Amino acid sequence: MWLGNVGLGRVTPYSSSGCLLENIPKNSKMEFVSIFVFIIGYILIALEHNVRIDKAATAVVTGVLCWTCYSLSGVDLHGLNEHLGAHFSEIAGILFFLIGAMTIVELIDAHRGFEVITQIIHTRDKRRLLWTTGVLTFFLSSILDNLTTTIVMVVLLKKLIVDPKDRLYFIGATIIAANAGGAWTPIGDVTTTMLWIGGQLSVANIMLKLFLPSVAALIVPLFLISLQIKGQVQNMPEADADEVQGVSQNEKRLILIAGLVMLLLVPVFKVTTHLPPYMGMMLALGMLWYLTELIHRSKEHEEKKAFSVLTALQRMDMPSILFFLGILLAVAALETQGTLPSLAQWLNKNVGNLDLVVIITGVLSAIIDNVPLVAAAMGMYSMNEIPADSRFWEMLAFCAGTGGSMLIIGSAAGVAAMGLEKISFGWYFKKISWIAALSYCAGIGVYYLQGLFW
Repeated sequence: MWLGNVGLGRVTPYSSSGCLLENIPKNSKMEFVSIFVFIIGYILIALEHNVRIDKAATAVVTGVLCWTCYSLSGVDLHGLNEHLGAHFSEIAGILFFLIGAMTIVELIDAHRGFEVITQIIHTRDKRRLLWTTGVLTFFLSSILDNLTTTIVMVVLLKKLIVDPKDRLYFIGATIIAANAGGAWTPIGDVTTTMLWIGGQLSVANIMLKLFLPSVAALIVPLFLISLQIKGQVQNMPEADADEVQGVSQNEKRLILIAGLVMLLLVPVFKVTTHLPPYMGMMLALGMLWYLTELIHRSKEHEEKKAFSVLTALQRMDMPSILFFLGILLAVAALETQGTLPSLAQWLNKNVGNLDLVVIITGVLSAIIDNVPLVAAAMGMYSMNEIPADSRFWEMLAFCAGTGGSMLIIGSAAGVAAMGLEKISFGWYFKKISWIAALSYCAGIGVYYLQGLFW
């Protein structure tokens, strides 16, 4: 990322190679147009369900138009292409990491590996079931990601709870638990992954400093929601133990365990080899690919096609990848033209307290997608001024990851649950938002409390 050397005086933007961006002339009129395009793009993304235009399309158009405005502002085109190439290299690392992770999850799902988890839940007590599914969501999200985990858990809850009114409370808890669980590992949430890949946070520090705040953000909503439900789950169907055609129970377990182990070893690979994280993710995907080929090597082509990586790639959520691409390109354009460093200077002068800036960012993530917010913060603040593993980056990971729970449209997990269960914005706001807000405050409180001891 291009980094801004932020102080109370003049902002001097730097690239990662140390080149001064101030040598590139700018046209203030085109910079204003670029900012306007970015804001309109933000609004259309936030109102995706109202305007009925996929946010990925809006993000891609916004990203390209921001760079187009910058190219028309009179800058040196050779230098601009160098800067764009440097940005795109970093963005590609994030995208390939996500593609690898999403493909592994699709492979596990194709082999019905997640059914191994759902078959171990037998309790009929609503409160016990709430805590069981909440804790399961929390840890599953830390290994996979909050979006995938929410999808899996909503499907599970539909099988376990017949009454839709009861199920809504469980899904509300699932959204908060998934976002809390994704905040304390480098692969649990896209924003935490971005900060890890960008070098702002290390694996050990993320897990050490954010685990307890994330646990607090889990316990508070589970406790509050458990006060609102009681009794037994009615007509809970028995888990289906039949073998899926083409895959045995042993193969389900093998692919689930192998996939999760591969994902867990990605951070270890980075620490050991010092190669970029996407290299470890590609290795994990390749190894799991080998395993699935060996398992199904004796089957006919059409029979094993459903369990292949090619099919998993077809099922993968490519619009989400394109959304990240567009957003990161747009933020990179604003960063390169100096808008974000200037904004950081304004915040320093008018807000001053960086902790307050981060807390506000977390609240905004309930309205605006947390990916562009974190990308903007990474462009606004230089690691020369705010070193890796500083409190600012730790709080940014937690607040951006959990703040989105306060509105159902504030996180990928919430949007996914909204689509799968048809939860209304109003119901969530009335019943869950205040709980999510207390969860957010509890996590921040625990973070400050643990800071007194280490």
